[in-house]
Amino acid sequence: MRDSAEGDPVPHSMQGQLAIVTGAASGIGLATCQVLAERGATVVMADIAADRLQECAGELAGQGANVHPIQVDVANAFSVQALVAAAHAVGTVQILVNCVGITGLLGKPAHEVPVDEFRHVIDVNLIGAILLTQGVIPQMLEAGYGRILHVASIAGKEGNPNMTPYDTSKAGLIGFVKGAAKEYAPLGVTINALAPAVISGPMVDSQPPAVRDYLISRIPMGRVGEPREVAETIAFIVSPECSFTTGFVFDASGGRATY
Repeated sequence: MRDSAEGDPVPHSMQGQLAIVTGAASGIGLATCQVLAERGATVVMADIAADRLQECAGELAGQGANVHPIQVDVANAFSVQALVAAAHAVGTVQILVNCVGITGLLGKPAHEVPVDEFRHVIDVNLIGAILLTQGVIPQMLEAGYGRILHVASIAGKEGNPNMTPYDTSKAGLIGFVKGAAKEYAPLGVTINALAPAVISGPMVDSQPPAVRDYLISRIPMGRVGEPREVAETIAFIVSPECSFTTGFVFDASGGRATY
């Protein structure tokens, strides 16, 4: 545990820990890489956007962060296996933060959405989370310690109209987290979820203005969240100090959901 200038332990220190962060080239994922690195973690940054990933990793490395960029397609089992193997070559993985998410087709009611669109969004948002969890769990169980955090969405709790592929994938992710967390609770590994509302970044920027306005209108704070705000919450969830909470869906919704 590092000491602060005053001699007190630094809260939520990640010194000596190795984290995998997916969705690391933008938004919440990138902010999480920065926060974890600031707390002393070595971070394996993973994203499907290779060029952007290299750029972001270079910027963080220039700030003194210990980062390792690895391209990954989380919906592809072989790609996930390669990511986990690359991380294991760096060291023992104590932390997985999965920030991958796509919205899929927007603006259409459920009966007009092709079933292949549901499959694509579920493959990325849900199956990807399952593959990542399966990849890191064995080493965590062997060590008797691990922290896994999947970024879900307020849409998985409450649903948003004309976003049913996204709603479905994130609700499924929450169900996976709750079930898996209970399996590993006695074994030193916690698995939690985080449900953001509207957070500034590429996903929100890509949505039609009418959709953004509707989503923001549901937030009592009356504004979008910032990636750094969410990343600070994530840093606590995956810290050693968050030791008696598992299977929980943390809130980052500006008051939209209080349960």
